[in-house]
Amino acid sequence: MPAETESPPGPARPEPVTETDLRRAAWASSLGSALEYYDFALYSLASALIFSELFFTDADPAVGRILAFATYFIGFAVRPLGGLFFGSLGDRIGRKQVLLITILLMGCASALIGVLPTYDSAGVWAPLLLVLLRMVQGFGAGAEQAGAATLMTEYAPRRRRGFFASLPFLGIQLGMVTAALVFFLLLIPSEDIVHGWLWRVPFLLSVVLIGVAIWMRLGMRESPSFRTLEAREKVEDKPLRTLLRRSRRSLLIGIGLRMAENGGSSIYQTLAVSYVVTVALSEVDSPGPIGAISLVFAAAVGAVTVPVAGLLTDRFGRLPVYRGFAVLQLVLAVPAWWVMSTGHVVATVAVLSVCLGVGVWGMFGAQGALLPELFGAAHRYAGVSVAREFSAVVAGGLAPLVGAVLLSAFHDSWVPLALYVVVLTVITLLTTFVTPETRGRDLDAETDAVPGEVR
Repeated sequence: MPAETESPPGPARPEPVTETDLRRAAWASSLGSALEYYDFALYSLASALIFSELFFTDADPAVGRILAFATYFIGFAVRPLGGLFFGSLGDRIGRKQVLLITILLMGCASALIGVLPTYDSAGVWAPLLLVLLRMVQGFGAGAEQAGAATLMTEYAPRRRRGFFASLPFLGIQLGMVTAALVFFLLLIPSEDIVHGWLWRVPFLLSVVLIGVAIWMRLGMRESPSFRTLEAREKVEDKPLRTLLRRSRRSLLIGIGLRMAENGGSSIYQTLAVSYVVTVALSEVDSPGPIGAISLVFAAAVGAVTVPVAGLLTDRFGRLPVYRGFAVLQLVLAVPAWWVMSTGHVVATVAVLSVCLGVGVWGMFGAQGALLPELFGAAHRYAGVSVAREFSAVVAGGLAPLVGAVLLSAFHDSWVPLALYVVVLTVITLLTTFVTPETRGRDLDAETDAVPGEVR
């Protein structure tokens, strides 16, 4: 039986979406997200645990940590450029073609990190090449998740759109679990992996994910909404210009919604792991695996939370669910960082699992359909890309760097880090009160969901 579709009125009606189409789109979107988050979780773990020794050998340990997180931030800094370029391209040539290009860029850059020379063998060229590949990785990632969310939202049946739009984000859990497990398994036999070749293995494994994801995407059909635009001859030549002229309020709302989610994700995945390993558990023998295994448990919790959050948005609306998970993150911020500061291993793993797996990824799952539904059909890909990636710089990319500076300035105190989470979460909570409810919106509409936009 065909899945329920968004059938446009009039003769410009695309072929119906079958269950096979829907499943293939879900798998193709999820595998792309898995590769992106495998790459970024891998890089965040490497930044927290080994990159300062591999690429910034001559620096003081605290300075090396800051420099390693600075390269992490560079990947986020170029993501808006990728979002602008590929988001606009996706609204002009289609979602499918752009998603093939972005996955190639991300995967190849990640694999090449695995063959880089270190500082000991190449000197200053080693960190420079690392920065270059990080920029390529970030440029490709700038429209990957936005494209996956847009594609799946446009494929999904109206009444189950929240659930199906959350499925690509399950790939994030898969990517994170894979990256964390690989690091964990490497750290078990030898925590001092920086003096051998083992640290290269996780990056080289990106080649496998690239191959599977490309195979899935080549057999995928274009999204129904874009096919409708083509049939109606409504595809815009300059969607980015239209977006910036008509959708400024929608963009600001999208950025505000992501401050808690993206900032919290980056803080707990990268900064908290670094804090736990280098400060709170500094007296524990072999603390490195604890940071990696914490992310494995968190991702396992998130794998349940994400689709449940999507289901809840279909039943209760996008905003109540999103707001509820933001409140949870706000309530947990201070006690969570206090628990991590105690150096208790089991409690640390548990609190990271709840903060990241429930609070952060609950917002992530609720966001799957919400962001694409905010924008009109002809500039949706660009709108989601720009909103996601500019917030990723302001909230996610800066978070570990700011946190590392705060740790240095306040003598490894956890209090400023907890307050940092509180500030980001309050911004998101305030944003939810100026965001329109988008559940059930017609995705073929050319106007945004936000009322009062300038036309």
